[in-house]
Amino acid sequence: MNPPASAQEKTQLEQTSKPLVQKVAIIGAGLGGLAVAVALRKLGYNVQVYEKAQDFRPVGGGLGLLPNGLNFLQAIAPELVTLIKNSGCEVITTVLKNNQGETIRTNPASRYQDKYGQPLVTVWWWHLQQVLASQLPADIIHLHHRCLGFQQDDTGVEIYFDNGSVVSADLLIGADGINSVIREVLIQDGKPRYLESMSWRAVIKCNQQVLNPGELGFVKGNRDFMYLLNVGDGHFAWLYRRLSLDNSLSENPAAVKSRILSYITDWGESLRALVEATPAERILEGPICDRLPVNSWSQGRVTLLGDAAHPMAPALGQGANSTFEDAYELAYSLSQASSWQTALANYEQRRIPRTQSIQTRSAIGEMRYYETESEAAARQMQEQSAISREEFQDSIFSYKPPQAIALHAILESGFQS
Repeated sequence: MNPPASAQEKTQLEQTSKPLVQKVAIIGAGLGGLAVAVALRKLGYNVQVYEKAQDFRPVGGGLGLLPNGLNFLQAIAPELVTLIKNSGCEVITTVLKNNQGETIRTNPASRYQDKYGQPLVTVWWWHLQQVLASQLPADIIHLHHRCLGFQQDDTGVEIYFDNGSVVSADLLIGADGINSVIREVLIQDGKPRYLESMSWRAVIKCNQQVLNPGELGFVKGNRDFMYLLNVGDGHFAWLYRRLSLDNSLSENPAAVKSRILSYITDWGESLRALVEATPAERILEGPICDRLPVNSWSQGRVTLLGDAAHPMAPALGQGANSTFEDAYELAYSLSQASSWQTALANYEQRRIPRTQSIQTRSAIGEMRYYETESEAAARQMQEQSAISREEFQDSIFSYKPPQAIALHAILESGFQS
């Protein structure tokens, strides 16, 4: 007998035992911090999130949620994927264009749903943050709390903030991004590594003529390229990247906009118009950076998650998606272990080998964007014996939450008895 719909729709994270610790502090109210907060609250944990920003405002660029990320969000809270799809855009077709805006090739994006059981969804970072925040009580998110550091002992962790606050917790999760304060204390590996790729991105609301609804576009230039994304509710995202040894930033927003326009002066009018229509202050400029993989993210009662743990180039689109894997797997480890020490060890064992390989391939992928045809052909000849791009994508996209099969079996056996 099949279980009733209400049982089928239950989250895969359920409170089956007493929480291992009383209070969990999370540094960072980005995508990873909010996702793990939602997951841990499902398990009955007292979770508090501390964010350096003074308010939530429309920030960030467009991003793609791939099957593995959606699988793990669905495992955290089934309604999340529905909310995200309503907020963003399910991609129907991918389009390759030249830098005059002319279409070279189109491909259906149905393979994601057909092969992996989830679509490709493009969404505005800010809208995704709001969807996650909507799953949490407002009083557990503490804005205007820039973390300065922490100290820990056998009894707990003390966290220090620039507003003078001192917070005590039993477990601390650093989800504070590539320039993580928590990581710097734990690992002390200095500044991120610049990958010789500069980025400019923005989200605007405009009547653009470049993409049809449901399309995702890629524009191949000469040592530069642009992604074009419908991100829902009439919003449109463009992301421009350029090979550059120089990672210096422009002096002001007007200079940022002028800089991009000077780079794409020979591009087609429809593409230049997107940048020209973007208010200068909405354009985000920055270097593409990562860090080298490490073999441990935890010390004592403190661990890392997302970009704080494994910052990677965006070439494979796995920054946010792998972060949602982290959020679920950390909560899952805490739900299965007999102690928080064992839970953190299990979390690292499950996550680090996978993210190390994704970090490494992402850095390589970033440089492949800028290859000429002859360079790409030469590389492919050398890589014939290596795991193929398709095989590696399969290993990423087909990844499922560890409890999915076990929970299904439990529900089936429970309702058959």
